[in-house]
Amino acid sequence: MEKKHVMDPILGQLILLPYSTGFALNGWLICDGRTLNIQQYTALFSLLGTRFGGNGQTNFALPKLAPVQAGGEPIYYYIATEGVYPQRAD
Repeated sequence: MEKKHVMDPILGQLILLPYSTGFALNGWLICDGRTLNIQQYTALFSLLGTRFGGNGQTNFALPKLAPVQAGGEPIYYYIATEGVYPQRAD
């Protein structure tokens, strides 16, 4: 059997998925504006900061993005909370 290669997501990457808000996807959170603990998500905080909310001392917020309507069923934005840390272009 041929082995499939799966790319690791880039930390902070956004994707659209047709999963309900109750669906748990490892390493991804729905972009619903929730507040996260900085100590638990240090790397993601280093990228987002308080751009979307939070106090910057103990917490920060994810972006709050409205789902896309596609044929009656909403498609939700998810953000990668685990993955490859993006490199800056020189």
